[in-house]
This record gives sequence, C-alpha cells and structure tokens, in this order.
Amino acid sequence: MKEPSSYLLILGDRQAIAWVLREQRMAFPPTSRTEIGQVRPGDELLIYTTRGAYRNPTRDRGRIIGRAVVTTEVRRFDEPVHIAGRDFPSGCGLRIDRLAPWGSGVELRPFVARLDAFPNPAAWSIMLRRALLRLPAQDAALLRDELAPLTGSRDANLPGYLAQDRPPVSQSSPHA
Repeated sequence: MKEPSSYLLILGDRQAIAWVLREQRMAFPPTSRTEIGQVRPGDELLIYTTRGAYRNPTRDRGRIIGRAVVTTEVRRFDEPVHIAGRDFPSGCGLRIDRLAPWGSGVELRPFVARLDAFPNPAAWSIMLRRALLRLPAQDAALLRDELAPLTGSRDANLPGYLAQDRPPVSQSSPHA
C-alpha cells in the first residue's frame, strides 16, 4: 500500500467552494491531467480558494482554508455534476476535518518561494490552473502547520461559506 499523498485542491468559484464544503465531495472537470487518476483514499487535500473565487481579486487573497481526507476512489459519475455553469464528470468523497472561518486561512503567496511545489516562484500562479497540485511532503507539513491554529470544525465554520453561495450578478440588467 502506498504512503498517502498530499495535494492542494484548487477551487476558483464560490459556488463550487460551497458545494465541496457542503457535500464533502470533490467533482473534477473533464481533463487528461494524471494527478486526478492518482488520488487515493487516505490522501490529504489542503483546500485552496483562488483570489478570484469570490469575484473580487483586488480585495481577496488566495488562501488555504481547510484540510480534507479523500474517502473514496475517484470515479466517473452516472450523470455529470453541474456546478457554477460547468459539468464535472468524475469525483470522489471527502472528509473535511478542519476549516477556517470564512475570510481567513493561510495566504499562499508569502510561502511560494519556500515551497518546492513551485519551482519558478516568479510564475507560481500558473501552477494553480488545475484542480490538484501534488505537494511534496515538506511543503504539505509546512502549510498544514500554518493552517492548524486558524481552523476549527467544518460544522462550526461552514455557514460562513454557504452564505457566499450565490450566482454571479448579471452583467446586463433590463431597464424599464
């Protein structure tokens, strides 16, 4: 049996964040990325929300907000899950055991130069254009240690994230 791996689970939309936290499941987009097929029960996911996830990237920061453990194999769904206007054909179960209050968490940017997962710190954000980023053990340990004092239980902190689960405001509004 292989040693559990750690990944950064990258979520870039507030509706998707609320769905993952509420359902304790991850749904993956159609992709040929190999890391999705490598995820196994027992693997650790550090949940990262991008700075654009809440649609105000000048105010918000990309943060690690929680920790989850994968509970099932990644499998293809009978019917794709539809979240935030996109279809997700596969996924897995999660157990979210730690969650920071909404609006808090570990800002990732200050740690990038110290993390081996980002071989080119000047272009680190390009590594976040995927659902999962595998973390070397020492990177995961550092981020987990930074996250631990900022988190509480999922149940205690979930309402703050669910309150943000609303569709985007339409760019064009009808005029009378």
